[in-house]
Amino acid sequence: MAEKFSLKFILNGKPVEAEIPPNTLLVDMLRSHFGLTGTKVGCGTGECGACTVLLNEKPVNSCLILAIQADGHSVTTIEGLPEDAKPTPLQKSLVEEGAIQCGFCTPGFVISATALLRENPSPTEDEIRTAISGNLCRCTGYQRVVQAIQNTAKKISGS
Repeated sequence: MAEKFSLKFILNGKPVEAEIPPNTLLVDMLRSHFGLTGTKVGCGTGECGACTVLLNEKPVNSCLILAIQADGHSVTTIEGLPEDAKPTPLQKSLVEEGAIQCGFCTPGFVISATALLRENPSPTEDEIRTAISGNLCRCTGYQRVVQAIQNTAKKISGS
């Protein structure tokens, strides 16, 4: 039987434990062990951003991180963002702007933009574009995504 490692970490604000093989990717553990399928498997090479999660509040491609690297840390997935099970202001803005089509890439965009807005509640358009540059979308132009993030920034900063 293959060796397994025990790890403990904070997942979406709650302490969790898992026993996993050492070569398990974070994205695979989130999806198969915890059933958090909002984190998507896209390219598997860190190019598309569909698997983006927050690791200690910083966006990372979970397809490039071994699950064991989460041991003792905090991981936030798309399922962990709404505190009251309602869409966040950013998620509402993405819908209002028509920035969502098939939705496959949306969780990654939301995670990346959330990290940006937490760090900088009034980003410039260039800062927004830089923050989401690791997220690819095949359906929409990025302008509506940028506009949704700008609208959210205006709402949260009050300007």
